[in-house]
Amino acid sequence: MTFNFNHSNLVYQYKFHISKMEGIKNIYPSLNNYLVTLNKMCPNDYFSSGPRSSALRFKLNLDIKSIQGHELSQLTKHALKLDGIKSAHLKVQTFLIEKDNKSVATEVPIWITKDELVNYKELFKSELPLTGHIDLLRIEDNTVWVWDYKPYAKNEKYAATQVYFYSLMLSKRTGIPLSNFMGGYFDKDNAYIFKPREDIASNTNLSNFLTDV
Repeated sequence: MTFNFNHSNLVYQYKFHISKMEGIKNIYPSLNNYLVTLNKMCPNDYFSSGPRSSALRFKLNLDIKSIQGHELSQLTKHALKLDGIKSAHLKVQTFLIEKDNKSVATEVPIWITKDELVNYKELFKSELPLTGHIDLLRIEDNTVWVWDYKPYAKNEKYAATQVYFYSLMLSKRTGIPLSNFMGGYFDKDNAYIFKPREDIASNTNLSNFLTDV
């Protein structure tokens, strides 16, 4: 199923795989409900202004592990060979949603408001909602994986911060604890993964977790 969201004058092609939704209904009914109703309940006005997760420029102290030859990297190599699609992002997303049985949705709209996070204004210098779009959502061994495709992943400085807040936002929207999430970003050669931590979101002294502002 495909829906186009016009957010900040850009068109985001949100997709979810209907038959794969059947597989997560019993495990995460709130996630299933969120994904299948987004076209009707997404607060599109939130995306017209305010901070964007992809634009955050600070590092969180996350335990990031690098994996060469990860399953997603191998799949990405096949995806990039697709003909008829110019965008590398769209090639990867299209291939994974169609061919990978763990990938359930792409370009998932997500948001969080100032009342849902301690020190919101300190972090984002705004009271407007933080928004974003998750490149790839996978379910693996009952774990919710939030992924971002980065063509040159090894050069990324702030990708983990971006994915951390994607995970946090999806946790808030669905009520699924962060302990059930994993986050990561990848390219055709490498994947970088980490466990999102609840203590970062709830701690009142963020200086303990910021490594580069």
